[in-house]
Amino acid sequence: MKHLLFIIALIIFFGIALAGVLEAGQTGTITGKVTDQGTSQPLPGAVIRLGAGPQGAASDADGNFKLTNVPVGSYVLHISILGYKPATKTDIIVGAERSVHVNVELQESAIQADEVVVTAGYFNDRPEQPVSSISFAAEEVRRAPGSGGDVSRIILGLPSLAKVNDQSNSLIVRGGSPMENAFYVDGIEVPNINHFPTQGATGGPIGIIDASLLEDVSFNAGGFSAAYGDKLSSVMELRLKDGSRTSRQSQLDFNFAGIGGMTEGPIGQDAKASYLVSVRRSYLDALVHTIDIGTTVAPSYGDVVAKVTADVAPGHTLTVLDVFSDDHNNPDKKTAVENDMIFYGNQDIYVNTAGITWRALWSPSLYSNASISYSTSKFSEDYFETNSGAHLVKNRSLEATATITASLHYRINSVHSFEAGVVGKHLSDTYDNLYDSYTDALGSRLPEFALNTTLEGWKMGGYVNYMVRPTTAWTITAGARIDHFPYNSSTTVAPRFSTSLQASDRLTLKASAGIYYQTLPMLLLSQATSNKTMKNPEALHLITGADYLLTENTKLTLEAYRKTYESFPTDPSQPSLFLVDEVFYRYGFYFAHGGFQDNGRAESNGIEIVLQKKLAENFYGLASASYFTTRYKSGDGIWRDRGFDNRVVVALEGGYRLDENWEFSGRWIYAGGVPYTPFDQSASTTLQRAVLDESRINADRLPAYHCLNVRVDRRWHFASTNLTAYVSIWNAYDRKNTAGYFWNGEKQRQEPISQWGLLPIFGVKYEF
Repeated sequence: MKHLLFIIALIIFFGIALAGVLEAGQTGTITGKVTDQGTSQPLPGAVIRLGAGPQGAASDADGNFKLTNVPVGSYVLHISILGYKPATKTDIIVGAERSVHVNVELQESAIQADEVVVTAGYFNDRPEQPVSSISFAAEEVRRAPGSGGDVSRIILGLPSLAKVNDQSNSLIVRGGSPMENAFYVDGIEVPNINHFPTQGATGGPIGIIDASLLEDVSFNAGGFSAAYGDKLSSVMELRLKDGSRTSRQSQLDFNFAGIGGMTEGPIGQDAKASYLVSVRRSYLDALVHTIDIGTTVAPSYGDVVAKVTADVAPGHTLTVLDVFSDDHNNPDKKTAVENDMIFYGNQDIYVNTAGITWRALWSPSLYSNASISYSTSKFSEDYFETNSGAHLVKNRSLEATATITASLHYRINSVHSFEAGVVGKHLSDTYDNLYDSYTDALGSRLPEFALNTTLEGWKMGGYVNYMVRPTTAWTITAGARIDHFPYNSSTTVAPRFSTSLQASDRLTLKASAGIYYQTLPMLLLSQATSNKTMKNPEALHLITGADYLLTENTKLTLEAYRKTYESFPTDPSQPSLFLVDEVFYRYGFYFAHGGFQDNGRAESNGIEIVLQKKLAENFYGLASASYFTTRYKSGDGIWRDRGFDNRVVVALEGGYRLDENWEFSGRWIYAGGVPYTPFDQSASTTLQRAVLDESRINADRLPAYHCLNVRVDRRWHFASTNLTAYVSIWNAYDRKNTAGYFWNGEKQRQEPISQWGLLPIFGVKYEF
């Protein structure tokens, strides 16, 4: 029974491959819109070429284009117009009787017309964000080996991300904790894009957003502009595709994330609006009791994502978005012992973000965005210690945030551009929590603590960015952000600066510097009145680097960075530990700590190299390596290695498209072992629970991590439907990677917590 799931997958995969007769001559349609990246204005007269063949089109007065009777397959689109850098869109998948929409944003050219140009725009560079940024198209996310279509897991292959645990997709960016990351879906901030979210952080085991919904994903690992606030480390922007305005299209999915489907189509006879809806439900709870899949934990979860886009007037577009998830898990003590879990309990979590955005084009050089959104996170959780069965935490939390944003973007002329924005957030958080008397990580017995409070208040902020191009090849962006949070009477001013110089048609030099602030999670701040005097944690980013185009579709990037932190919270009763990392060195959630101090510091320094090749013909890949150090200093004033300090991370991934039907890919990652604190054998034996050895905080290291993921994809195109299936093997050579250690109360010893072993998964997508 051990690998029955894999056998079933192979039967489905190759059974379909040998069955049926495919139709010949199937075709689909490509539609799209070409706009100016800086002003969002439509660009008429752009030339669109379909690969190297003769088929093409030109954009009309509204920037729209259409290619009909396109044979099914994978394509590359080349887009060009005088005065703009050419752009290339890869991975355009055309299915039988399907319409695929492509949005193209073109940059004004920084190279004179008589100069030699080697770039064909394979890389989505953004002049206002020259450093630490990378983008992935939807197909690149879907097919990525080891990702299972999870947006966050494809990012884990980048050199800026520490490698800690396969069972979590928490983003640990350049030494920062998972609470330091921001997620935006179509410009709406979503607190967490993962199922079973860690309260007060941004991680989880699996993503909410289905890859089939995506248009593209942009990830920024540092140096992001003043338009983004209240986060210290990274910003991920997910753009969902608009629903089709030409026909109703649907699909069914069965994969690692669950079973579900998606439907899209036009609204009304004039097709000035469209809808897109995705619904998924997990099936692991139905499998664990009948099939050996390596665990007896049976979580259940589901999600719904919906989007409506409407052109309400010429140049005015409204977008309505909703992202919902519900998560449930209730392992008992027996299940916890079977799966080496250090705690167990009941979890019922409901998370929802709903918003509406209005984009308005006021003139050829002026546009604005305005949005209203409302996010809620409801937690009903009870946690018990596995060794003793003692109750640890009762969590009954409801966190709600209403957000209003507005921004204005104005291109003064070809040299000067300006943008400004404001944001207001109203917080309404209710906590009815009980933290039982418990033994802390260092062996001290702490009294019972009840957190019963309702907090309401505002966060307010604003920013300005000014971009100037002294020459056609040199861009400078200077900005500043101001934020005010009355709860702790904090007002922060954060200046930011970036520049890029296109030294030649192949080489671009770049640099960035900026200050960033973030308020602490209210779950922590609300635990004591004295926390109202806490300063907001602060980070300084210094980044420099260069991009070099080896070919038009292959780019080499080198970056060095330094990130320093000030004013992190520390617990006076645990002066050697770093409080914000508690979710990693203990149970995976925050305990009660009462009053804090703000004397914690940290730093991270590193150098990264990335070689990225886009799919121009039949091969694509990404190779990266980094060397970094990350340390912290808590209340005792001693610098120690932080728990995310891999030191070395190397990743190799790529794929080969044999033809229009078959594709093979793989990803291998190596990461140095992270620091951990061994248990105090004597104290742990005496107290019958894990007690860390305070004399050896983060003094030992886990074994190095390495893992190979391989994948095979197969497509079928029928008369009017399409089928895509894949088989993937995670940890293909069954490396015994260690995620950490737990104290085995029965055997009175430290034992390893293993990460996933060899894990076969499969997925099927049927479009109709």
